[in-house]
Amino acid sequence: MLNHSQVWRRQFACFTASLCAAMQPVLLPALEPVLPMRLPAENTAPVPAAPASSAPSGAVSSAISTDPAAPAPVLPDPNAPAPQPLVAGPSQNVTLNLINRLVQKGVLSQAEAADLIQGAEADAAFAKAQAQALADTQAVVMAQGTMPPVEPDPEEVRVTYIPESVKAEIRDQLRTEVFTQAQEQKWAAPNAAPEWTQRIKLLGDIRMRYDKFMFADGNNNTGVFPNFNAINTGVPYDTTGPIFSPQLNADQSRERARLRMRLGFDIDLEDGFTAGIRMATGGSNAPITTNQTLGSTNSGNSGQGGGFSKYELWLDRAFIKYEASLMEYANLTVLLGRFDNPFMVNSQIMWDEDVGLDGIAFKVASPWQPGLKTFVTAGAFPVFTSYFNYPSNNPSKYESYNKYLLAAQFGVEFKITEDIEAKMSLAYYDWVNIEGQLSDPFVPLNANDAGNTDNSRPAFAQKGNTYRPIRNITPTALNGFGTTNQFQYFGLATQFKQIAWSGRLEFNHFEPVQISLVGDFVKNLAFDQSAINGVAVNNRGGGGDGVFDGGDTAWYMGVNFGKPFTTFDKRGDWAVGLGYRHVESDAVIDGFNDSVFGGGGSNMEGYTINGALALSKSTVVRLGYMSAKQIGGPPIQTDVVLIDFMAKF
Repeated sequence: MLNHSQVWRRQFACFTASLCAAMQPVLLPALEPVLPMRLPAENTAPVPAAPASSAPSGAVSSAISTDPAAPAPVLPDPNAPAPQPLVAGPSQNVTLNLINRLVQKGVLSQAEAADLIQGAEADAAFAKAQAQALADTQAVVMAQGTMPPVEPDPEEVRVTYIPESVKAEIRDQLRTEVFTQAQEQKWAAPNAAPEWTQRIKLLGDIRMRYDKFMFADGNNNTGVFPNFNAINTGVPYDTTGPIFSPQLNADQSRERARLRMRLGFDIDLEDGFTAGIRMATGGSNAPITTNQTLGSTNSGNSGQGGGFSKYELWLDRAFIKYEASLMEYANLTVLLGRFDNPFMVNSQIMWDEDVGLDGIAFKVASPWQPGLKTFVTAGAFPVFTSYFNYPSNNPSKYESYNKYLLAAQFGVEFKITEDIEAKMSLAYYDWVNIEGQLSDPFVPLNANDAGNTDNSRPAFAQKGNTYRPIRNITPTALNGFGTTNQFQYFGLATQFKQIAWSGRLEFNHFEPVQISLVGDFVKNLAFDQSAINGVAVNNRGGGGDGVFDGGDTAWYMGVNFGKPFTTFDKRGDWAVGLGYRHVESDAVIDGFNDSVFGGGGSNMEGYTINGALALSKSTVVRLGYMSAKQIGGPPIQTDVVLIDFMAKF
């Protein structure tokens, strides 16, 4: 971009060039008497320049004479002998030295060299006289302030006097162009952020919660509710020892203040790619909650909390997403990394709302016509990968035992009427190697000796699933023939291959108030009750030691009124919901479903009531009440009260 000084100089140069070009037809006839004549190249001779006194300052008329009686210039005689080249010695003139060298080498004759020198001197004299004439012409124009009439050339661009108003307009235009470019490129605004920062969006929320768990008086507290998660995440439990295994609370009410903070970024990578990152609180790295109990003295594996100590942040989401249009009626979405659950669900009987899936997922949505849309979602998700050096205290390593989830879902959305919309889906979930496996026979001499199927135990669990021992311990004299040192881990007693249906019916006649009927159904097709009965260590009737009393089915039905909770955007938005669920012991994996209802897990049924109110565009208060009782095995009943205050940004 040119500054004002450069623009003025360029305009003056254009003015001078245009002036000279325009004056040439007028000046040359007038200057012919005083300018040297050009002769043919072979007859040219140097023309001596007129002395400076011949054109005194101010005597313009003598330099530009149009008197026909004025004497003609004296021209050199073309027949005069040509001057000889200077070959006697070197000259300070490079051109003359070059010509002498050419003569010495026989390239040129002395006559040809003389002609070249004579012609060059004549050209120089002519150029000097022409330049002097143009200078005198400019002096005349500047003195008189006028220009001779010139026939305009349509192809020429000429610049005459520029008024001050035009100069001001040019300055304003240049200033506007510079500022516009600066704003577009963000290089001149003092407080403007770089362009790449405009592609990053900050997201987050903070939730404060009060919850109270209340247990009924008739709950069994005789040691029939083992805490399998505590056993499987610690040292193996000696089943022949004198102490109880870790146990779940079944009779003492608890109340807690809990904090959840989530902070993330959505990043536009352009060309259809985006990335997402989110950090979250949590008392442990459990997959089903990001709640941090305030003042907790024992928050699971991390052992953090208490005495105003600081809390940890976990990597909750980290993914890359690609979106593209495949055809006129298909939109593709690809997710890679750790992301939100991509499958349609209406409740938390199978998936807790905080669970994030690791792996890769694909979704193809096809809007076939207005009011009709289908979608297909599929993915592969690693659930567990064996430790690279497992077992660490054995030079001979065990074969990997990796677990995966392979899942696919087909769904459809359609309008029944202008005010009624429906959405439903059917999914299949295949959990590979999720069940516990019995090890090869071995004799553990202490709690650190590993079995070759120890990795088949769950990495995390809540409660409700049926478990079996996975260590095949050989009775020998080293363990009192099975009476001591029975260090045991426990795995899931069944495989999981689930079919899941979800449906939603929405009535929008009373907008913005919406009425929704929702439902979920899950069945574990791999459930084998007779096979489980032979190995199960829990979920038995008769006080915990009778016949296996588990099941393979889960369902939920609910009705919601108001505005969908996730779409609150102004003060006064509200929602009320009522639901009932029935989740049998082995219909779903208890480590991934609702973490609040009945204390979390499966093998429970009961109802929920909740309501939410927006206090502002970004703040919400929510109340909830849940009542749950165990379906199979020893009786236990739990009621939960929730009060949430949430702020999003």
